Amino acid sequence: MEDFSATTPPDDFPAPLRALWWLRKGGLRMGPEWEEAHAICQTAEGTPAYDRVHALAHWIEGDRFNSDYWYRRSGTERVSEDPAHEWAAQVADLEGNRGVT
Repeated sequence: MEDFSATTPPDDFPAPLRALWWLRKGGLRMGPEWEEAHAICQTAEGTPAYDRVHALAHWIEGDRFNSDYWYRRSGTERVSEDPAHEWAAQVADLEGNRGVT
């Protein structure tokens, strides 16, 4: 997941990885890429992988309360107080579980 020069994530990425790709493409900041990632997360609320990325999106947004809610729903906790480290941890987890949809 190193190449962010493309206009869209690779087609073979499961949706949660696509959402993470969009977050990184946008520099882990609010903007159109964040909106794209958030929309992906909303397509499968209640699915742990989606909810965990959703938590990161709201953390990036600056809404820690909402982020905490989505972490609880995902059954996970932050692995770091740095969004970039959290992003990397989520990518590593999801790449290890490519069957995630």
